[in-house]
Formats: sequence, structure tokens, C-alpha cells
Amino acid sequence: RRADRDAPPVIAGLPPKLIECGIATPGLLTEIVIGKYCDHMPLYRQEKIFAQRHGVGLPRQTMCRWVEAAADWLNPIYRQMRDEMFTAGCVGVDETPVKFLAPGSGKAQQGYLWTYKVAGGDTLFDWHDGRTHRCLESMIPENFRGVLQCDGFGAYRTYARKRGDDIELAGCWAHARRKFYDALEAGDHGQRAAWVLRQLQLLYRIEGELRDSRAGPRRRQAKRSAASRMILDRLWRALYRFKNSGKHLPKSLMGRAIDYTLNQRAELGVFLENGKVEIDNNPVENAIRPTAIGKKNWLFIGSKEAGWRSAVIYSIIESCRSRGIDPHAYLKDVLTRLPAMTNWEIAGITPKAWAESKVEQLREVS
Repeated sequence: RRADRDAPPVIAGLPPKLIECGIATPGLLTEIVIGKYCDHMPLYRQEKIFAQRHGVGLPRQTMCRWVEAAADWLNPIYRQMRDEMFTAGCVGVDETPVKFLAPGSGKAQQGYLWTYKVAGGDTLFDWHDGRTHRCLESMIPENFRGVLQCDGFGAYRTYARKRGDDIELAGCWAHARRKFYDALEAGDHGQRAAWVLRQLQLLYRIEGELRDSRAGPRRRQAKRSAASRMILDRLWRALYRFKNSGKHLPKSLMGRAIDYTLNQRAELGVFLENGKVEIDNNPVENAIRPTAIGKKNWLFIGSKEAGWRSAVIYSIIESCRSRGIDPHAYLKDVLTRLPAMTNWEIAGITPKAWAESKVEQLREVS
């Protein structure tokens, strides 16, 4: 007993921290990340808010390091989401320009956030300083077999040719429709442009009915074969007739719309045969919009190397939104748990798994 009394007290170890020797708690880190990537407030604005409203001096350089640390912690979740995404048979893809600072050049350079999305599932961003087919080669796993839905940009066709039969491209009718709408607005053979838009309206009406009834891939394919194919066949015949009439100059708005659509006839017809494929790539474009709002506020990414940071965080936030999850609640929870977790546990805290666990908890309570 005396030996026990003389023994030094046992002091419990400190819990794991996000940033060693740092003051950033999961809650504070979440506020900064949400402020920049959800509320579109650059770090210099957040610096002023902390100083003026809370009397706290928090330099933007410190917050920048913390955001990078948050991206580092979230990166395993990002990689897990990427692995799961490309097990799907159909993935939509698009890219949007984002400026970045290049030291020594004296001006901002052009970079790109590439965006991938599975309908009704996660959204994934990737960062590159170009938009060639080589970017796709580095982003899409070699074992992916399936459909890529995209616009008519040539890099996608180049990539698909190099992959052979492994990749099938599906087109986007929203892009084609937009070109005919431009022709109608400009009065370039407005009657013909209006007729084309009416046919596309019929196609989209069928898609709306399928969406409202929550039809699965088999039912969508059956309905499209029975109803959409007839409309599309009529549209193709008319477009070839318009082109051969000689009334539409190749560089006119109507001529460009016709050529753009006919050049993608195979890709634009894929949705008829595959019920997993959407009629357009709008889900991806909708996922990109929050980044466009952010660009207007923070204007550019700080460096070429910092682009991955935005890609990781935007992927987490947009995937939460698409699943009806509050990004703030999700980030605060996972940033609290991550320091004590192993790599084997990452699959259980992706936005998909997190949402499913919350649903299960509600069932247990009820």
C-alpha cells in the first residue's frame, strides 16, 4: 500500500488533435471551411469578421494552413468516394475554368476543376491546369468500364478512342437544345429552330414523367423505346433535310446547331438504349454552380498546387448537399472523429455511409 502511495499519478494522454500544437478545434475549422466553400467568403473577409465581430486576431495565413490541414484529413474520404463512384456503370463529367496564381508569371493562369457525378449519388471534383484527354487518363481508373456522359468537347472522344470498347460516350441534349435556342433568339430560321425545340420538349416531357414516377433503369429504357425513339427518329430525318437544303450556312447559328447535333448522333442516342443514362448532363452542371459563385468572390486559387485542396473540400460539400445532408453537421462530426480513426474505418464516414447511419439511428429511436 505504501508503494502505491509513493507511485507517481497516472496522467491520461491527450486526445488526438487535428493540428498538433494548434488551437483549431473541429468546430472552428468547420466554420472556416464552410465560410469559404459554402458561404463563398474569402479568408481575408473572414479575418475581418473575426476581428470586428469577435475581437479575435486570426490571420488569413493561419486559416489557409488550417484549410490545407482539413483537406489533408478529408483526403482519405475523398479517395474512398472516388473508388466507390467508378464502380457505377455511368458517370457524368464536365469541366469548369478556374484561375490560379503562378509565381513569376505576373498574372493568373488558367486551371480547371473537373467534375464527376453519378445520378442521385456523389459529386467528385478534380484539379488540373489543363483540359486535355491526359487529364481524364489520370483521373479515371484504368479498370473503369462503362458510360461517360459529357458534352461534345474533343478531349472526351480522344480519351474514349484510346480506351477502345471499355468506354462508351453518351451525349448531352441540353447542350444541343441550347444551340437551337440561340438560333431562335437571333431569328436565324426561327420557324425551324422552334420546331426542333418542340420535339425536344416532347422528349423532356417523357423524362419528366419518368422522374415523377421514380422509374428505374428498366422502366426508363422501355418507355424511351416505346415513346422517345419515335420522336428522335423524326428529329434526325428533319435535321438531315435541313442540312441538305443548303439554306443554313455552316457558320450561322442554325448551321452550327445542326452540325453539332448531327456530329453527335451516336452519343445523343445512347440514353434510348441504356436506362442508367440521363437525357442530359445537367446534374453535373448543377453541381458545378456553387463553384462559379465562389469564383466571383475569391477570383482565383492561390497556387497551382492548392487546387487539389478545393477539389477535395468541394467534393465533400457537394456530395453532402446531393444527399440532403447539412455540410456543417457532417464536417464537424467527421473532423472530430478522424484523428482517432484508422484507414479501415473511412468507408463508414463517407457522405453516403453517414447519411445511411443517420437514417438507421432515426429508425432505432422510432
